[in-house]
Amino acid sequence: MRRSLAITISSAFIASSLVGITGTTATAAPNPVQPDQFGLHVPEIAEGVDPGVTYGSIRIWDSGVTWGQVQQSKNKFWWDGLDRAIGNANAQNVSILYVLGSTPKWAASDKKQGTYPNKGAASMPKIKDWKNWVKAVVNRYGDSIESYQIWNEANLKDFWQGTPKQMAKLTKEASKIIRKGDPTAKIVSASTTLRLESAYEKFFPPYLKALKKDKWPVDAIAVHSYPDGQGNPGTRAGLINMVKDQLKKSKVPSSKALWDTEVNYGIKGPGKKIKGKSITGANAASWVAQTYLDNLRLGVDRSYWYFWSPATNRIGITMQDGTTGSIGYQTAYDWMNGSFYSCSSGKLNTCNFGDNINVSVVVWTSKGSQAYTVPANSSLSCNALNQCSAVTPGQSIAIGNMPTWFGTTATQK
Repeated sequence: MRRSLAITISSAFIASSLVGITGTTATAAPNPVQPDQFGLHVPEIAEGVDPGVTYGSIRIWDSGVTWGQVQQSKNKFWWDGLDRAIGNANAQNVSILYVLGSTPKWAASDKKQGTYPNKGAASMPKIKDWKNWVKAVVNRYGDSIESYQIWNEANLKDFWQGTPKQMAKLTKEASKIIRKGDPTAKIVSASTTLRLESAYEKFFPPYLKALKKDKWPVDAIAVHSYPDGQGNPGTRAGLINMVKDQLKKSKVPSSKALWDTEVNYGIKGPGKKIKGKSITGANAASWVAQTYLDNLRLGVDRSYWYFWSPATNRIGITMQDGTTGSIGYQTAYDWMNGSFYSCSSGKLNTCNFGDNINVSVVVWTSKGSQAYTVPANSSLSCNALNQCSAVTPGQSIAIGNMPTWFGTTATQK
């Protein structure tokens, strides 16, 4: 589900043009890629950090402004940090997704449930306290916040120890308040991690069942698509397909978007035996670009990269000025943003971009290498590191998991 633009082109033209380029039939997308499909976490947004990449949306989490950090007691609010975070994000002209949970210590039904960012953070709050908090946020910020997420990783005990039905109750009550205070705002479900199957199965299907009973009080279903510590974009694609199967099984309306509100690679676990790993160099650029390209072919409407930060052993790919991860992010953004597209999956994955004037194509594999014939309209080839070279139409090139763009200088952004 994407916001429509006042732009019209001939879908038939795109489809016929793209068949000629790829040699496969593909269905043209109704709307072009939007900037907000490129999301990012910026933990120090309240301090005014401005990432050195072009991005369209921010998820405010791990920034010291959760419910318990803002409403420090029942009648005491510390708005300064959240005010600065919202103001700085607005100044950067990006759409804001704010996470409404987790439970403050003073509102916790069980202070032994959860420790981050405070004791009792994973417990069920009193509904009255929850509603008052949501009202306070909506009344203060209005349309400065584009989207509200109910909770973070509600299938993990570190963040939620209530039931799926209780989380659905929080979702429903927040939705009613947000709809009344800002009818244009998007409501995003509590997020669910995918890589630990037992935690996923215990929470996600019953949460969807409860949301269905409440007539789907959300605009987007949220997941966190981190694969296991040794996984790669192909592993992530398998997890996304698993989610899509569950959405179909749960009869989630097609009007509901699928948002990936945290993604990275190389994070250790699940369990003690699976080690994490650092992904650097060309692989970092390749994996970041693959992630956002895969979103188009797999039907993920938005992804928030976790996170813009100096190197840390918590995550596999560092996103910071000058890193190859950030180069891959910016390159993918430049390839995709504002373009109509058509993607297909196979041994060779293909995404065609363009309108009835300019057309380009990006190809890559999920594993192994495949031969690719340079299309007739192309004279230039660039990889996810934005390294470019001249090519000749009809030339055969070996394509691996490094996404490779083909076009002309006229279509290069």
